[in-house]
Amino acid sequence: MSDEHPAMARAGYTDVDGAAAARATARWWSAEASDYLAEHGAFLGDADFCWCPEGLREADAALLGPLPGLRGRRVLEVGAGAAQCSRWLAARGVDAVATDVAPGMVEAAAALDARTGITVPARVADARELPFEDATFDVAFTAFGAIPFVPDADRVHREVARVLRPGGLWVFSVTHPLRWAFPDDPTAAGLTVVRSYFDRTPYVEEDAAGEPVYAEFHRTFGDHVRDVVGAGLVLLDVVEPEWPDDLEEVWGGWGPERGRLLPGTAIFRTRKPPA
Repeated sequence: MSDEHPAMARAGYTDVDGAAAARATARWWSAEASDYLAEHGAFLGDADFCWCPEGLREADAALLGPLPGLRGRRVLEVGAGAAQCSRWLAARGVDAVATDVAPGMVEAAAALDARTGITVPARVADARELPFEDATFDVAFTAFGAIPFVPDADRVHREVARVLRPGGLWVFSVTHPLRWAFPDDPTAAGLTVVRSYFDRTPYVEEDAAGEPVYAEFHRTFGDHVRDVVGAGLVLLDVVEPEWPDDLEEVWGGWGPERGRLLPGTAIFRTRKPPA
């Protein structure tokens, strides 16, 4: 990829300029696209729809609704990475469009299009400023995209609500808020609380000059609900996937040892009210 990012010199929980951190994280994802896919690509698949490290697939969960009902409707993926989820939908006759803030990820999506022969329109776009007209899509979703990486996730929800048609569905998966209180360790050593759940100080990685190169922002369950309601959306359900007995994959802080005791993912299903 063409993007480069400076090496991380320090990491921890600290206050940071939110706008600078969001820009830096976008550059980080662009530069890391190739390595990220090399590490996780087999688990995600080139054209598969995985919601979370617990391996919950849309083919089984149908969180966007029954597949036949999606055909003939416009679907938007926000924070799509290499658009694996949208590619799975497109292979099944769904009109899907993917966006990601990182140019490197959109380049990776084009490479997977070529490899699979399944083409998905993909655009570089900030989820807080979507380049679409009002009421353009029937369904929108993101699997761990955008929301954890910006200080103002409420803007993501408002933008999605804007581009959804009345009655449209918005489904998003995020790190389970409870996980913020525990270390990023998938083993039994990660079962001890080390931070206050209510401490919203972001996790930040900085370069030697003290500039942010990566950041994640914590929101409690209440924060997520308030952001959704504030955007004029209706909360339908929250899904907390359990760790499958047959899954031994370790992904960062997710793994079978801790995952069978504590939730790692929360998936929120919301709807824009009918006109």
